[in-house]
Formats: sequence, structure tokens, C-alpha cells
Amino acid sequence: MTEKKTTWARVQMLLIASVFFGPLAVATWMYYGGYFQPEGRTNHGALLEPIINVAEEVPGSTVTNIGDGYWVLIYPDDSACTERCKNALYTIRQSQKMLGKEMDRLIRVFLHGESSPDTVFLADEHAGLVAVRDERVSALLKNKKPAELSAGGYFLMDPLGNLVMYFEPTIDPSDMVIDIKRLLKLSRIG
Repeated sequence: MTEKKTTWARVQMLLIASVFFGPLAVATWMYYGGYFQPEGRTNHGALLEPIINVAEEVPGSTVTNIGDGYWVLIYPDDSACTERCKNALYTIRQSQKMLGKEMDRLIRVFLHGESSPDTVFLADEHAGLVAVRDERVSALLKNKKPAELSAGGYFLMDPLGNLVMYFEPTIDPSDMVIDIKRLLKLSRIG
């Protein structure tokens, strides 16, 4: 009778151990067997490498003076503000609002060309948006945009004046917010 109890105790111990180690063994088999492997990339925007410091490249830039101590989401557009431009301004406004309690850490900048935007429209629809004209920064952004990505997107600049990310014009605002939130969470500045 003692031998039967010992055998039953060992079976119970193996069952309990399999509850804990079974899922680990299955997950290891799936990962290394190639059945499930997470994507290596988790960001939606393109990380800009090498890092470009706008303050060093364009000394005295209005954009770096505005964004001193803040994260800056820049939308550059040298042409007249048409429907495409208005949609882009809407996208960056919604992106900032979707940051929730972190929205005060981000400033939106519209970097326009020679034709000034409609100030009444900006005041009514985009309170808090900073509209500036800086040809030197516009030229820098055109040259530093990743060549393989489509033009007309958004740049994210950190509080130190470094261009960090580029978001394509077709990006979903919620995807942009995921990347920005991740950076704000990891950042000890701004």
C-alpha cells in the first residue's frame, strides 16, 4: 500500500510540474520552430539615422527656439495650404489630443512656405498650432527625409533639437501616437 501512495504522489507531482512547465515548453517550441516569431520592428514611423540636430545645422532657427524643452511635431509644406495641408494639420492636432495627459509635452509646428496660411482658419480650427516660415529648416527637412519614404509627412523633434522620427503622410494618427507615447515614456527630457 505504501508503494501505491508513493507512485500516486509522483504522478501528482508530475501533473503539477506539467501545468507550470508545459506552456513554457510549448512556447519555446513555437518560437524556435518558426511557428511564431514577433516582428523585429515595432515602430510605425521611420527612425532617422544618423541623428540630425537642427540647432547645430541651422543656428538660430525659429523651430528650435519654439521647441526648447518640448517635443515638436513638425509638418513642413512650402505650397499653399490646400485640402491636403488641412488634412495634415488635422492629423497632427488629433495626434496631440490622443496623447491625453502627455499632450502638454508636445508642440505642433506648421512650417509653411511663402504663402501665409489663413490665420482665421488656424485660430478657429488649430488653437495652439505654431505657424512659422523658416526656409533653412524647410531645406534641411527636405534633405534629411528618408529617400525611400513618400514626401509630405511629419517630423518629430526631441527637446534637445534632434530629429528623431519621420512619419509618412498616410500614417494613421493612432499609429503615430503609439510611437510618440513610447518615446515620451522612455524620455527623461521634455
